[in-house]
Amino acid sequence: MAIFNLKINGKKHQIDVDNSTPLLWVLRDHLGLVGTKYGCGIAQCGACTVHLNNKAIRSCIVPISSIGDQSVVTIEGLSEDGNHPVQKAWLEHDVAQCGYCQTGQIMNASAFLKENPNPNDEEIEGAMNGNICRCGTYTRIKSAIKTAAENS
Repeated sequence: MAIFNLKINGKKHQIDVDNSTPLLWVLRDHLGLVGTKYGCGIAQCGACTVHLNNKAIRSCIVPISSIGDQSVVTIEGLSEDGNHPVQKAWLEHDVAQCGYCQTGQIMNASAFLKENPNPNDEEIEGAMNGNICRCGTYTRIKSAIKTAAENS
């Protein structure tokens, strides 16, 4: 066990966990930030996507020991009131069906739009490739990302 000083959603946290504990489980089990979902555990589905220094990462495979003083943002920290342009576009386009993958989708899309604020269809498809939606809402996801880009 080791003590880690983390900056998550703009707040400092001190956590005592094993070095190899994945960030996902620190967020969910130790901090109660359950918006980040467990999907596959091998970084293949994207349900566990969070931002690490503004980059989308798969938190299920990132050991807590690798975080250091980097800033982590979860879906809970994306906006205080659900008013982020991507979140608003998700609602406008009625993207979610079962909703399980949506936090990972939103986190990936918001990081992508920071780097590419005016993407075309192919760029959106490439950026979102690997974030799996069992309900198949990919067309609505792409439309929501386009709307978020227009409204950002």
